[in-house]
Amino acid sequence: MIKDFFVNIVNEAAKRAISDKKLGQAENINVGFICEKPKNPEFGDFSVNVSSLARDAKMAPPMIANAIIEYINPDGFNVNVAAGFINFKLEENFLKKVVEEIIADKESYGKADFGNLGKGQKVNIEYVSANPTGPFHIGHGRWAALGSSLAEVMKATGYDVYQEFYINDAGNQINKLALSLELRVKELKGEKVEWPEDAYKGDYLIDCAKRYVESATDESYGEFAKKDMLRLQKELLEKFGTNFDCFFSETSLYKNNEVENCINALDKAGKLYEKDGALWFRTTDYTDDQDRVLKKTDGSNTYLTADIAYHKNKFDRGFEYLINIWGADHHGYIPRMKAAIDALGYDSNNLEVLLGQLVNIIQDGAAVRMGKRKKMVTLDELVDEVGVDATRFWMLMRSIDTTLDFDVDLAKQKNDQNPVFYVQYAHARACSILRKAAETRIDTESGESLPPYIDANELKEVISGDTPIGRLYDDGDEKSIEATRKLILRLEEFKNTVEGASRLRAPYLLCKYASNLAYDFHHFYNFTRVLSDDKELTKSRLTLVFAVKMVLALVFKLLKISAPEKM
Repeated sequence: MIKDFFVNIVNEAAKRAISDKKLGQAENINVGFICEKPKNPEFGDFSVNVSSLARDAKMAPPMIANAIIEYINPDGFNVNVAAGFINFKLEENFLKKVVEEIIADKESYGKADFGNLGKGQKVNIEYVSANPTGPFHIGHGRWAALGSSLAEVMKATGYDVYQEFYINDAGNQINKLALSLELRVKELKGEKVEWPEDAYKGDYLIDCAKRYVESATDESYGEFAKKDMLRLQKELLEKFGTNFDCFFSETSLYKNNEVENCINALDKAGKLYEKDGALWFRTTDYTDDQDRVLKKTDGSNTYLTADIAYHKNKFDRGFEYLINIWGADHHGYIPRMKAAIDALGYDSNNLEVLLGQLVNIIQDGAAVRMGKRKKMVTLDELVDEVGVDATRFWMLMRSIDTTLDFDVDLAKQKNDQNPVFYVQYAHARACSILRKAAETRIDTESGESLPPYIDANELKEVISGDTPIGRLYDDGDEKSIEATRKLILRLEEFKNTVEGASRLRAPYLLCKYASNLAYDFHHFYNFTRVLSDDKELTKSRLTLVFAVKMVLALVFKLLKISAPEKM
């Protein structure tokens, strides 16, 4: 990565300056340099601040910078000093190397730099994990988009990722589901029923009741409803580009005695006690603000008990690191879960919980009310309304720690105001330019057919990466030169962006990057004539267009949205 390249250059130059006693009293480099973009682009494309050496060197920052650049041999870039900053401006040949690397590596671009970040660590990402009691609400869509995209990003950066959905199929909610289905079946048969206040009254159970009657099954209402709801959830997840390695059933923890074994392990560790007829877990021995009940006075387990057993199960299966994606209302649940992990002899630092805020659906300029017990706006309905790509991109384009306003009307528009249309159109435009380059064209004045700008074999040569890139600039066209430079520098940011998205668990950075790259490409196209009678210049610029197409496609793959070739 270019930033690392310049940090290494400054490091090596500083070491030589110290060795030659040119940096005052400094004997070693005791600081880590950081390469950033200068606030004033006139200074250069990249900048390294060396002011941190002033304390050891006993010299003013500008003197330190000037001493260091004496040991830098510019090769493909210019170097200058401003205060304590060493600035670098890339020349055309250096920029060409960025494009050539993309063309040569294609789908593998970047992996040589960030592919070993994870070092093969086995990571379990658990997300969505909705109760099988009804359709997914909108928030589940946000977790589904985030979890599946994060999995792709972490795989790309060298983690061994396993995606898991925890089925909450035990407990009182399943009993309520069974009763609710039974009442719907009776209604279908013309019977008059009375609905308990806490029953599931959504219309979705009407269709479930019809399927139950048509199947003539001997399954219980609870088992049938649970399977039917889970089937619908799985179908939607697959449609939404979210594929799990495992759907883990909570009931299996009870069938395999893992819940009781977990309680016994905590008891053996001296972390349990009885009080008022209930069994308590000493979570205050850790970071929780109060102890928690594991077994209630009637002998039944709390939700926490099975959740502890489930996390133990994940560590016992050999996962080194666990990532859970939960709603923000689960914030208080984190300390008790970490306490359980430590109490069982594991390291709670290996559990990471990402908390997400709510999604507000905006339609016709107003928020749409959502709820499970009446007519609702479900994820399925949203996907049908705006499509999978738009839903995923909108769900991903904000950090999950902020509330997301999902504007349905805007997400359906086919213009530059719609973020997903804007970035996908950039990919389609790149594909269109590449197609037109090798197609017969029409003279707009005479109507006669003209030969293509380049033939099919020449186009293959352009995208193969087998030949060096010629000149990219049309001398004197400053706006085109600047747009070209900005576009190539944006392409180079891809590596840092993917690494940052992985480290910070933040796929939204990729949405932001895609938008910026699309903007820079559209800007480049507005000021630069790609196809012309100057064949050398045309081929070079087509190489850059192909590089844009490749990088956008890589971003879309990580976001799990399509890369359309025509729009």
